Amino acid sequence: MANTPTAKKMVLVHEKRRKRNVSVRTQIKNTFRKVNEALASGEGIVEAATRATSCIDKAAAKGIVHKNKAARRKSRLARKVNKALA
Repeated sequence: MANTPTAKKMVLVHEKRRKRNVSVRTQIKNTFRKVNEALASGEGIVEAATRATSCIDKAAAKGIVHKNKAARRKSRLARKVNKALA
């Protein structure tokens, strides 16, 4: 358990950051789910993919997701979208 005032404050800071990170990761999952639904229905594919790409870029910029993981996810997403549109 935290003993010093600084350690107690850092516990609070880490919890706040954790909640934000979980929220952003959930948002990423939801946007990717919406892309998959759009791919299944065949409507709004480009718009959903654009939203998902933007979301993953923002998360990578904030350091919530590693930049290489973001690039990999975007690449896989683009491959799926291009295949569906071809």
